[in-house]
Amino acid sequence: MANRKPIQVDEWYHCYNRGVDKRKVFLEERDYERLLLHMFLGKRSKPIQLFNANDHRIETILKETENTTRPDIVEIGAYALMPNHFHFVLKEVQEGGIALFMQKVFTGYTMYFNQKYARTGALFAGTFKSNHVADDRYLKHLVSYVHLNPAELFDPKWNGKNGNLAKIEKGLREYPYSSLPEFAGQIRPHKLLLGESIFRLFDTIPSIQQMIRDAKTYEILNS
Repeated sequence: MANRKPIQVDEWYHCYNRGVDKRKVFLEERDYERLLLHMFLGKRSKPIQLFNANDHRIETILKETENTTRPDIVEIGAYALMPNHFHFVLKEVQEGGIALFMQKVFTGYTMYFNQKYARTGALFAGTFKSNHVADDRYLKHLVSYVHLNPAELFDPKWNGKNGNLAKIEKGLREYPYSSLPEFAGQIRPHKLLLGESIFRLFDTIPSIQQMIRDAKTYEILNS
């Protein structure tokens, strides 16, 4: 069950939310990229300049700022964005960092989305939910759970254990809106979104079968 107990520095948390009334919050590629951009900007202690005001694509911004060094308020360990919800694995680096990060990211994104699609009001279902990650074993299970979340996008018959596993694995590894490609060794500018400490947990990327087992274990531990 989600909790909102005080968040502690140097501890990991599973943070997540969905669109209000389960509505889609990403309608096209540029929307996903915008949220990723807000994540990159939001984890910094101070705003950074968007060097190319005419091109706000996430890959352009990341390439232009790859040598920028500013202290982070959170470490992003893993993430997955789906059409109507998201999952983040976050470490609190500075006191109050996660709450500030989430506020900056989703206030900014909601303003962007509402202006773009001529709507008003809340876009997400209340405040974000968070679960404390107690230890490294639990953290590994959580990373697999987060990365497995988009599986149903590649096989509608997926129910957590059944489905075309080869098709699902290919889809997950190529899905551009999660951090799984970085864990699988793919070279993308998106690596700048992530901290370094999370990668030291893994000797090798889990197989799809291992991710399924880990995701199930996380669900059991978190129930």
